[in-house]
Amino acid sequence: MLIGVLALTIGAFVSMVVYKAMKMKVASVKEANTTVVVAAQDIPVGQKLTARDMKEIKLPGGDLPTGYYPSAAEIEGRGVIQSLTKGEFILPSKLAAPNAGAGMPSLIPPGMRAVSVRVNEVVQVAGFVGPGTRVDVLVSGNPTGSNEPVITTLLENIEVLAAGQKMERNASGEPQTVPVITLLVSPEDAQKLTLASNEGHIQLALRNPLDTNQEDVPVLRNAALYKGAGAPAPVVAKGKGRRVSPVAPPPSVYVVEMIRGDKRDVTKF
Repeated sequence: MLIGVLALTIGAFVSMVVYKAMKMKVASVKEANTTVVVAAQDIPVGQKLTARDMKEIKLPGGDLPTGYYPSAAEIEGRGVIQSLTKGEFILPSKLAAPNAGAGMPSLIPPGMRAVSVRVNEVVQVAGFVGPGTRVDVLVSGNPTGSNEPVITTLLENIEVLAAGQKMERNASGEPQTVPVITLLVSPEDAQKLTLASNEGHIQLALRNPLDTNQEDVPVLRNAALYKGAGAPAPVVAKGKGRRVSPVAPPPSVYVVEMIRGDKRDVTKF
């Protein structure tokens, strides 16, 4: 009896000590003692952060995301490159670089260019080409000055920065028709796109943003649309500049079979 009572007493004492220690540890972790900057309201892409757009709150330090800002004054004036919702953490990935400004320039990464092209409802794929979507750029024209038009895929997997003056997607997902689309391209592709807009006719092809494959699409000519429409090209003899017409096949052999009674004669012409 004495040993049992002593064991129960020691067990109860140890349990109480462990319980108090764990409670103090959990309380210290959950204590809201870390200042974090969050969005005070919905902030669209391209807007410059002001004091009224942000607020500082206290949160436990154990579960905070990497790169959080402890002071609103530290990021005031920075441009927003990804839309923020009310109460969302303001992180470096959501903001433009310091001194990069706001608006469209802040969305352009170093080494890239923003080029605007004039479009209509057909070129814009019935209004479904909007900010954040990915497109291929097709160009058609007469590069050799002939009467046979050709079409080719000029650029692939190009990001759309803006539709008109809107730099955010339509929340409802409804198509929006605008006269101008702004694309994010390299300096070399910017030259190609400008030349194609002036000298040919461009068409945008909407693609799945998860599809990043680059397709080797050949140039398509007008004659390729119609099977058997094109005449065979004349054969050119090697080493000579004159054209050689294809040789006509020899005529078929005519066979005449004559039967007189039990005799059979075959004559070939």
